[in-house]
Amino acid sequence: MATITAAQVKELREKTGVGMMDAKKALVSTDGDMEKAIDELREKGMAKAAKKSGRIAAEGLAHIELSGNTAAIIEVNSETDFVSSNDKFQTLVKDIATTVAKNKPADMDAALQLSMGEGTIDDAVKNLTAVIGEKISFRRFQLVEKTDSQNFGSYLHNGGAIAVLALLEGADEATAKDVAMHVAAINPQYVSRDEVPSEVLEHERAVFTEETKNEGKPENIVPKIVEGRLNKYLSEISLADQEFVKDSDKTVAEFVESKGGKLVSFVRFEVGEGIEKAENNFVEEVMGQIK
Repeated sequence: MATITAAQVKELREKTGVGMMDAKKALVSTDGDMEKAIDELREKGMAKAAKKSGRIAAEGLAHIELSGNTAAIIEVNSETDFVSSNDKFQTLVKDIATTVAKNKPADMDAALQLSMGEGTIDDAVKNLTAVIGEKISFRRFQLVEKTDSQNFGSYLHNGGAIAVLALLEGADEATAKDVAMHVAAINPQYVSRDEVPSEVLEHERAVFTEETKNEGKPENIVPKIVEGRLNKYLSEISLADQEFVKDSDKTVAEFVESKGGKLVSFVRFEVGEGIEKAENNFVEEVMGQIK
């Protein structure tokens, strides 16, 4: 049997919102498999689906720059949030985004070797690390191209804690920015339900089926309830189906259509998503609950 650590229990609690003992029991039951533990808790009606983005741990800034029909969205990390407010750090982030948008590198290795200032992007990152005394890293970027009939919408939340780049066919930049703001706030996983992989649908259908059966519902109405729950799930993760934050009477797709446009794509960077940061006081937290 796998050894269940305090850190695993904490992670499962953060992803599902269940109590410490319930989280530990689920991990023991699934031999430490986090995803199976989440499914088990959901089947028991104790937890909702965990967000795919993971915990937010690292600091830094995300940024977006446009160059003609090309947009670059990037993330640069630092060790502390104090550095994020540093003028030199902010200038570095903006310069990297501008350089990437103009030069369209194929991958991160190529991006790091792009000329910027008196050296390369890699040189600039290392130089600022030396000046500030804190590790700086250019973590990721994505390039998005548009046609002349399409519109970019960019939005930075809280100065760059979240950056969203939306792309619409038709409409205008103001509409595209409204969509970007919605994506920043609601965090959809797909543009439309048609993009959801079949294996994801089958997995959710299986979980909803077990959850419904465990509620004691009559066997003959289980499929109908499951499809209803699956439809609700799809409306929550699909941008097109979500209620628009500025007008709940419309879905996002309906809002965009009312402006003469159509959803094409979006990219959302949240600083630090998926990066784990060491937590030094969790043992004390657990001991405090035991007492």
